[in-house]
Amino acid sequence: MASETFYHWLANAVLTLHLSLVVFVVLGLLLVIVGNLCHWRWVNSLWFRMAHLATIGVVVAEAWLGVVCPLTTLEMWLRSQAGTATYAGSFIQYWFEQLLYYDAPEWVFIMVYSVFGLLVLVSWWIFPPRRRRSV
Repeated sequence: MASETFYHWLANAVLTLHLSLVVFVVLGLLLVIVGNLCHWRWVNSLWFRMAHLATIGVVVAEAWLGVVCPLTTLEMWLRSQAGTATYAGSFIQYWFEQLLYYDAPEWVFIMVYSVFGLLVLVSWWIFPPRRRRSV
């Protein structure tokens, strides 16, 4: 019983991490655009832009290669270890899943991820990152 609860807690933690990465990708691009329009210098820091580009790059690569996200695979494994094969769970868990998992043909995901990845690349061209902090 205790190990099932632990696995369930870990599965929810992975789901939270997964949603956090989705929010980072979506809000990250919005922050780059709005931040540049508002002259926020930190949105062009190289570490932020590289992390953002790398994250969406992994998503696009997974979509094109037909690879299931490792976080999804890990979450499902943890849920099976907890003895919960379905997503019946807490309120937060339910809404995280509604945001992350939905049914559509595979080509829709490939197109959406690819277009979003292209928007991130275009943001690099329009708002290039800074290598150093200028005084």
